[in-house]
Parts: sequence; C-alpha cells; structure tokens
Amino acid sequence: MPELGPQDGGEAGVPPEMTETEKSQNDQNTLDKPDAALPVLSKNAQKKLAKQQRFEAKKAEKKAAEKEQKRRDTERKRKEWEESLASVPEEEREKLVESRRILRKERMEKRSQEKESKRERLTLAREQGQNVVVDLQFSHLMNPNEIHSLVQQIMYCYAVNGRCDSPAHLWLTGCGGEMEKELKRIPGFDKWIIEKENRSYIEALQDRKENLVYLTADSDTVLEELDLNKIYVIGGLVDRNRWKGITLKKAQEQGIQTAKLPIGNFMKMSSSQVLTVNQVVEILLKFLETRDWKTSFFAVIPQRKRFQADSEGNAEDTIENEYEQNDDLTASKKKCVEEVPSNS
Repeated sequence: MPELGPQDGGEAGVPPEMTETEKSQNDQNTLDKPDAALPVLSKNAQKKLAKQQRFEAKKAEKKAAEKEQKRRDTERKRKEWEESLASVPEEEREKLVESRRILRKERMEKRSQEKESKRERLTLAREQGQNVVVDLQFSHLMNPNEIHSLVQQIMYCYAVNGRCDSPAHLWLTGCGGEMEKELKRIPGFDKWIIEKENRSYIEALQDRKENLVYLTADSDTVLEELDLNKIYVIGGLVDRNRWKGITLKKAQEQGIQTAKLPIGNFMKMSSSQVLTVNQVVEILLKFLETRDWKTSFFAVIPQRKRFQADSEGNAEDTIENEYEQNDDLTASKKKCVEEVPSNS
C-alpha cells in the first residue's frame, strides 16, 4: 500500500506564513476532494474488497431475516399458547399452566447441572489437561474485521472445549490492545475457566520453555503424537495469506520447537494446509478423544478444503470460504458464550 506524501507544491506541514483564512480554505479543499487523500487500491485489492463487501451485505441480510423469523416464531408460539388456554375449562387451564411451570423448572435445573459439570471438567483440565496456547501477539497485523473474526473463533474454541468429556486447558497469551477490548465484550468472558495473559507465552511460561511447541504448517517436523508434558502454541492470526511463514520465523527466533499436523499423511488439501484457530483446536481435542489423526481431520476439516477433481479456482474462492465459515461461527455464537449461574 503506497504511503501518502506531502501535498504537491509544498513541504509537509503548514507553512508558518499561512493565515487562518488560508488554513480554512485549505481544509475546505481537502473536504471537497476526499478521494485525493485516499490510497489507490490495486485491481486485485479492489476485487477482494468488493467481494468482501458483497458477503458482508449478504451476511447482514441473512442476520436480519433470521431475527425476523425468530420474532415471528415467538409470536406464533405465544398465540398458540393463549389459544390453547382459552379453549379449555378453568380447572384444565390451571393444570396446563402448572405443567408448563414444572417443565421450565426441570429445564433450568438440567441446564444448571450441565454448567456445573462443565465447570468441574474445565477446572480438572487446568491441573491435568493438555495445555494449548493461542498466541494473540499478531493483532497489530490485522484489521478490525479480522480481529472480530479471530474473536469469534476463540469463542467457538472455548465452547467446543467445554463440551468435551476430557477438555484441554486453554491459554490466551499476548492478550492486549484491540484484541483484549474485543474479548472483554464477550458476555461472561471474565468467568471463563481459561488462562488469560497480557504477557507473551515466552514470558508466562519461561520456566517451561523447553516444552513449548509452535504448531505451524511451515514446519519440517510432523507431529505424530500429543504429549501431556508439551505445551502446543497456535498462532492467532487471520492472515488472508499476507504473512506466510511468520509463525515459523517467530518460533525459530525464540529457539522453541515447531511441528505441523500430519494432514498430508491422510488427505490432500485443495490449497494450503493452513487452518483457522478453531479448526486446529478442534482437531487437537478430537485427537485427545480418539487418538486417531485421520478421524480427527475428517471430522473437522470442511469438505471444501479437501482436494477435488474440479478444484480449479479454489484460490479465488478463499475469501468466499472464509466468510462462509464466519457465518457458521456466528450461527453458533449462542453456544460459544459462557453462561454463568446466578448464584456464582
């Protein structure tokens, strides 16, 4: 992206001799010509931006339609309930109301038990589980939409982990700046049973540095097995292919081990083997459950990312696929928010 330089015909900044009238006129000229202050995008960047805007518009329309449908369903159920009450005698009506109250109470008790069971599993994982770190020190390389996308992925990671019988113990390190602000907007985030560190993983885990393993598709080492003594690090970066090799370079500079998932041993990818944060976490969780890489990969990696005979044009569909996946994450948002019991 070209940087903006001084205005034509003068040095950068306002000349000392410029009067207030001239300053005002200069400001007005800038407002009258807003395009002059904008960087020129390449044709490829313009196409990507246009595609992104189309998917954002489509997503907004879908969200509005779902909201309207939910409102209609709620209204329909309310009317059906009122009509069913109005059509029965008073005694029968009281029985229906009481039955509904009991059913709601049972549902709330079941939900409370599930929350408590989840809390116990995650607390045990803190002591005995597989440690998995999401490195959030790349937020300065991402735009607001990409940061939002990563936050959605982290929400999904926490939800999936909480549903596991034997969950991992998740860490968020380098959690600062815009990333921290976005995470704190998640309802219940402060009650998550997870390690939240403003420090980098190197600082937070300096006494266990020899056990750190950065998972990166660029590594030459293939991960054959998960070791409870190891701490696996995942790069929290929605890079849109702009920062290839950045996680490998970082790990090498820090002198820590690297490894890549053995995806190539079991399937051929349609493009690269780079996956989203939530996909990597879910694969690790599936492997902890099954101890089988093939089962884990086929259960998590979307069909569209696997090689197909008609895979021409897959590279052009990258942005589309990413936005489709973000829609899937948004649809699962309710499952990703930690609900905290009122007595906690």
